[in-house]
Amino acid sequence: MNGTMARPHMTVRRRLQAIAAPLATGLVATMVAGCVLNKPPDAMAIREQALPTLQTPAQWAAAGAGAGEPADNWLASFNDDQLTAAVAEAIAHNADLRVGAARVEQALLHAKLAGAKLWPSVDVLARGGGKLSGDGSGLQGGVLSVNWEVDLWGRVRYGRAASAAQAASAQADFEYARQSIAALVAKSWFLAIEAGLQVEAARETIRASGELVRLADDRTRVGVGGQEEVFVARASVGGYRDVLRQLELGREQAIRALEILLGRYPSAAAAPSPELPGFPGEIPTGLPSALLERRPDVVAAERRVAIAFNRIQEAKAARLPAIALTTGVSSISSELFVLQDRDNPVWNFGANLLMPLFRGGALRTQVEIATAEQKQAIAEYAAVGLRAFGEVEGALSAEIAAREREQILAEVLLDSQQALNVVQVQFKVGSTDLRFVEQRQLTLNATRSALIHVQAEQRVQRVNLHLALGGSFELPPQAPATAAPVPPAP
Repeated sequence: MNGTMARPHMTVRRRLQAIAAPLATGLVATMVAGCVLNKPPDAMAIREQALPTLQTPAQWAAAGAGAGEPADNWLASFNDDQLTAAVAEAIAHNADLRVGAARVEQALLHAKLAGAKLWPSVDVLARGGGKLSGDGSGLQGGVLSVNWEVDLWGRVRYGRAASAAQAASAQADFEYARQSIAALVAKSWFLAIEAGLQVEAARETIRASGELVRLADDRTRVGVGGQEEVFVARASVGGYRDVLRQLELGREQAIRALEILLGRYPSAAAAPSPELPGFPGEIPTGLPSALLERRPDVVAAERRVAIAFNRIQEAKAARLPAIALTTGVSSISSELFVLQDRDNPVWNFGANLLMPLFRGGALRTQVEIATAEQKQAIAEYAAVGLRAFGEVEGALSAEIAAREREQILAEVLLDSQQALNVVQVQFKVGSTDLRFVEQRQLTLNATRSALIHVQAEQRVQRVNLHLALGGSFELPPQAPATAAPVPPAP
């Protein structure tokens, strides 16, 4: 009798479950669809909040800014194939860039992991063994269970949005690191060439000083000069040789620094170009108002504000009730026992509600922590933005100053060379002594060295300007060309 009455009861319960399941699912879907996520502040809102008193000028304050938007592929403007190859080598093998690439990969995987929580979890539990099962029950069968947390308040989606913003920030940081490495290789290249030119200038000075030693000997033999002049001339040669050795060491160190950037062993075996490349013409610098949109480091700072915003919303949603839906199907049998009131398979459906009541203030504190992190992110954005403006203005001013100094030093070098020629003739005929020759020689050496440095500095500041403007050292990747349709066969 009991068994007869149980079957209609089980049938009614299954029907109720079959009706309740789609109703509950439809109700939850409606609730979820109605919960729209708040969007983080856009770039303009972040700028106004981070830099409320900043008045961006219509044009750059420093002179020399060219009209038009900054262009990419600035590396090609130096027309140095060796430099281009060195940058490509550094991008491929630099250890710091490999670290950055690994961080981007991790951030993308974390974003993928955060999105996985939006999907139901499905698990299977199976048991077999019959009479010889481990506990002697003879139970065997399987259970398929499905559990899904309804993201009613957006907690999971805010977490996914924060992870996605973290991945975007890591990608922007990595892109800025690539641009920085390319710029650092180019500047190190120019400095290594400068060091080589300084070495050659020092060797030329030693040769000229050796000639003064010979002239001092000749003057001593004919009785015009004294032995003191010979000793002074030799001492000068020794001093220049010491300077040469210091310059040679500086060149080796510059090459080692370059080799480390390239991912090579620092053996000072690299051979940069013997001469500085030609200086490119004027470049477009764009408008100050558009700078923050181009710089990858500013974009990364902007994404960090979005991360903090989504973390705040995630922490707020964690204070609200959590709902989870469960369903499953099971089929269990036993060779030793009779399972009463059970038809295989058995379907089930249910829901769980978790309402946080008291956590010692932990949930509220998490909201406050996330809010403080957003304040920090906005302040960091302000620092990055101001630094970006300062780098452009500084690079423009430094390049102009180096260009003007080059013109001045070129004239000074010509006059110093002529003055040295005159005093050398006077020294030969005995109308002046060695002190005046050495003074003119020192002036000429200092001017030549300063001119070499200024010429290299011009190119270094041009690279700094490209980096500050947010331009890329390479062309942007081209979209794959669409293949032409294959004509039909005749």
